[in-house]
Order: sequence, then C-alpha cells, then structure tokens
Amino acid sequence: MISLNIANLMGHRCSKNLGISSWCDGDKRKISEKVVLRVNSKVRQHNNIHNTGKEEEGEEKKVIDSDSEYLSDVNLWFLSFGAICFTCSGWSLLRDPQYNKGLAFSEKERDAHYLRGLLPPTVLTQLLQEKKLMHNIRQYKVPLQKYVAMMELQARISTEKKGSISSQIHDALEFCKNIENERNERLFYKLLIDNVEELLPVVYTPIVGEAWQKYGSIFRRPQGLYISLKEKGKVLEVLKNWPERNIQVIVVTDGERILGLGDLGCQGMGIPVGKLALYTALGGVRPSAVKDFPLFCLPVTIDVGTNNETLLKDEFYIGLRQKRATGQEYYDLLDEFMTAVKKNYGEKVLVQFEDFANHNAFELLAKYGTTHLVFNDDIQGTASVVLAGVVAALKLIGGTLPEHKFLFLGAGEAGTGIAELIALEMSKQTKAPIEESRKKIWLVDSKGLIVSSRKNSLQHFKKPWAHEHEPVNSLLEAVKVIKPTVLIGSSGVGKTFTKEVVEAMTSNNDKPLILALSNPTSQSECTAEEAYQWSEGRAIFASGSPFDPVEYKGKVYASGQANNAYIFPGFGLGLVISGAIRVHDDMLLAASEALATQVSEENYKNGLIYPPFSNIRKISANIAANVAAKAYELGLATRLPRPQDLVKYAESCMYTPVYRNYR
Repeated sequence: MISLNIANLMGHRCSKNLGISSWCDGDKRKISEKVVLRVNSKVRQHNNIHNTGKEEEGEEKKVIDSDSEYLSDVNLWFLSFGAICFTCSGWSLLRDPQYNKGLAFSEKERDAHYLRGLLPPTVLTQLLQEKKLMHNIRQYKVPLQKYVAMMELQARISTEKKGSISSQIHDALEFCKNIENERNERLFYKLLIDNVEELLPVVYTPIVGEAWQKYGSIFRRPQGLYISLKEKGKVLEVLKNWPERNIQVIVVTDGERILGLGDLGCQGMGIPVGKLALYTALGGVRPSAVKDFPLFCLPVTIDVGTNNETLLKDEFYIGLRQKRATGQEYYDLLDEFMTAVKKNYGEKVLVQFEDFANHNAFELLAKYGTTHLVFNDDIQGTASVVLAGVVAALKLIGGTLPEHKFLFLGAGEAGTGIAELIALEMSKQTKAPIEESRKKIWLVDSKGLIVSSRKNSLQHFKKPWAHEHEPVNSLLEAVKVIKPTVLIGSSGVGKTFTKEVVEAMTSNNDKPLILALSNPTSQSECTAEEAYQWSEGRAIFASGSPFDPVEYKGKVYASGQANNAYIFPGFGLGLVISGAIRVHDDMLLAASEALATQVSEENYKNGLIYPPFSNIRKISANIAANVAAKAYELGLATRLPRPQDLVKYAESCMYTPVYRNYR
C-alpha cells in the first residue's frame, strides 16, 4: 500500500475549522470519513531529484524517478481537503481527469471504487482508447475543432457554452460531451506523445493563439494562477492559495504579446498552460496534475490590464477592465511576484517569461538573470533553436559559421536574441571579441537597416547592431547591398520575403538559407512553396509554423520547423535534473549543439536541418544531458554527486503517462 505524506504532498494550509464531514458533488451523500494521515517516509527515502531550493526541517525535498517503481499500484483514490483525505465516490472519480481512466478501469477496480453501473461493461486498454480518440479527432477538418477536443480531454475547457460561439466550436463541444468518461490527463499526454507531429500544431502554435484570441470566454475551468493589480501586496498569499507546494517550473505571461497576435490580456493564460503541456509531453517534466508525488508545473498570468479595446468592451472578458499599467506600478508587481516565488518555492524553481512585450522582456531578463533561475523562451529559446538549425545547415550550404553573413528582418526580442547567440558562438570559434562577430550580422527594422547614424533614436537592445553603413530603407535593397548568405525573418509581418527578395538571395548564393520564423502561419514571411519556387528549388528553408511538403519540378521538398518546442522542454529538464541555480549563455549553446547533432544523414538528404518531432523525447533527453553537463562544468549545478550517464539519467526522470493500477 502506498502511504501518503499529506502535509507535504497537498501543500495546503490546514484550516482549524475543517470538519471530518463533507458533501460530494452535490449528491447530498456524505462521503467516507476515513482519514489518511500516514507520513510517506518511503517516498521521501526513494525520491532522487531535488525539487525545490527550500529545505523543510533540514530535509531536502525530492521527487520520484519513475511512476512505475513505487506508484504502479495506488491503494486508495481520495479527495483532499487541506491535510485531511477522504475516500470518494466512483462518480467523482470518473469526473476527475487526474485519476480517471474511463473504460480502462479493470473489473476489480470497478468493484473496489464503486464504478459498477457507471460505465458500460466493456474494458478497454489505454492503447485502444488512444486509437478510438485519434479516430474521432481526425474526423474534424478544422484545426480549431481538434484543439477544443484535445483541451476538453485534458479538462482545460468547459462544455458549458456562454454567449455566442461559432458552429466550429459548437460541433467540437458536442463531441466533447461524448468523451465525458474518457477525460483524463494521462490519456491526453499519451495521445500527444505518440502523435506529436500531428497534434503539436493543434495544441500549440499556430492554433492555440487563434483559440484564445477568438474564443477565450469559453475557457472556464481555472488551470493556472491569476495575479492582478488587485493582489498587490498579497502576492505571496496568492501563491500559497495554489494547492500544490512543490513547484519546479513556472511559465508566466502578462498577455501583452501573444504569438504575434498582440494583447490578449488575461486570456493569454492559454500560452503558459500550453507551454507546460509541452514541458510534460516533450520533455518529460511532471505535470501539475499528478498528485501522487511532488508536483512541478504552474502556469501564471500577471494581469495588469489590457490595451485591447475589443476585450475591454467584451462583456464576457475575464480580466481587469482597464488600460495596461506601465512604469513603476508594473515593475513593482513583477518584483513582488519574483520575490514571492523565490520565498515560496526556493532558488531552484525555473521561471520562464513568456510573450512579454519587447521593452519588458529584456528588462526582466536582465534584472532577474543574476538573482533567479529565469529563462525567456522568446529571446533565448528561439535563439537556441535557430542557432541549431544554422549549425546543422552548414553541412548543406558549406563553410564555417564565422564565414557567413546574416541579415535579419525584425529587430525585436527574437531577432536580437538570435543575433546575439550566433555572435557568441562565432566569438567562441574565432576567439575574437563578440563585437567583431556582431559585424557579420545586420538587422532591418520597420525604419530600414539599423546603422550607426540611427543610434541615438534606437532602443537599447538594438544599439549593438548599429554598424557603419549608408541608410538603407527596404529589405530588398539591404539584401542587394549586404549580400547575406543567411536571411532570417522574425518580424511578425507576413509576406515580407517577396519574390524579389528570394530571387536576390538566390542570385548571391548557390544555396541560400532562408528562415521564415514568424508565427502563426498567416504571419510567416513567406511560405515553403514560395521559397522553393522563387529560388528554383535551391533554398534551404525552415519556418516557425509548419508547412506541408512541396513538389517542385518533380521533386518533393520537406521543410523543417524551427520550433522552440525542440529546445525549451529539454532545456528545462536539464536545469531540473542538475539542480541549476542560474541560466548561463553557454547552456543555450550546449542545447543548440545537442539539437544540431540529432539531424541524421537521411534528414540532410531531404533538405532538412531539424530532426523529426517523432524523436522529440530522445532529442529532449540529449539536450537535457548537454545542458546539465554545462551546469556542472560552470559550477551552477547543486545536484551532487553528478550522475555518470546524464542521458540515461534524464530518460529515467521523464514522466510517462501509462495508467496505474488502483487497488
């Protein structure tokens, strides 16, 4: 029997007035008063990943290596209220996605947990459940419908319809009613892991932004923590309201710049929720849904208002109805949040900043990079995945990295972040100062080529890229005069790599490397088809959003996707397993190196510069190992002794969504 350390496991602050009785699901039936109060000493003895920088009573907190070793048989399913746990009804079990197995409950489990009559008599395997649901999801032709169905399986949305919704959403919600008994997070992750190439574009970019932009009002169940200006001075108390103490990864957004779609305010919560789902599915970081051992993931939205007039006028908008706070008021709230996070969860909790506007993103990363374990996926994750693609592409386009010349369209957080990491890698290879390496990299923003004559009017993060040159007003003119070998788009503006631009790149290079990174698909600088046709099949192309293979003159071209999902799940796992206390730029280079080495000769033959997503768990394990190794090398790791085989160790720490047996 698995006993449970209730106080540590649930992380609730116990109420003195908590009674032994409670009511279950409104059915007026008193639930069992069996109380589980045993201390889980066995779990603490066998845990082996340090979970938080915070020690309690001199004992280091850790997490279990694998689900199967100690948790394959769970003796009781229970509902927790503070530090008191009660056995619960079978009806409640079916409605809780964290424990529900639907038709996969065995005959013995149905008897033991009051499930008889609540399910049809058939017993299905998890594999057959997966096959059935994938068949159902594939019936939808509209990706947004597939997204709604997947999120309902994970219980991220409510089927209760509010206000006017499109027929697409209505149809998806009708389907969701039919999977009531199959809502469970383990099945969700099983689907996503086993069908990652098909479902990744559905549950994340490009569909997630569209879903939360247009249909945020139907997302009803709270799946993260909301911290608004109303909670100023009380942020630590708000963090303690979250029922789970043992948090290792936090993804936080203020909703101002969601996937190039702009200000979604409080409805930006879908992004941290989606990111953390990928941390689990792709990187094996344990989800917050798992209650049988210390927990990991927390999505957070900082609500300081929105400048989106459409949302402010929407009667169903769920956030603060005010213009965005700026300046000191904004930074005071963020500072209180970061201080509270460190106090509540310890020094080793990873805080990932997500979809902050440029002016705040750089400021926050610079301010907290030396005091907290912080990571900005838009700046650092994007940079790492693009550098990996460029390094891999060298086998196709020839030359060394310092021999190439780069031109960027877009000088925001993504563009300058990529440029800086490329310059850093060049500098390490040549042993030259990074200032010299930057001279090989040129950036174009909305006002033209960034040159020294514009320096006084530039934002601080653009100034290192202001080189000596005559003013150039357009991208096409910049391509003609700079003659880059690599063209990278991070502008968020679609159709900017025109036919003339691609033709100019092709005239300068035998195999031009063209990366159209902007998301979603509608904002991509060009499509794969355009890149191959306009370059007469000579371009090496990758994009931020996925494109179907292209046939040109009898040859099929499969373009790669420079998706941050290659990097951040494994990167985060590497920080966790090493107990890292800070993120260093060399860790980003280590992640890029690991990803580039995963591209096979077969991939190169097909013109690909990224490995297939079907291998993502293996890729993430290798990235995690490389990042952890660098953390140990830099003296930033606290998990001692260092595991001998970091790849195997990373693999052993990965969450797997197989069902457990309930006795």
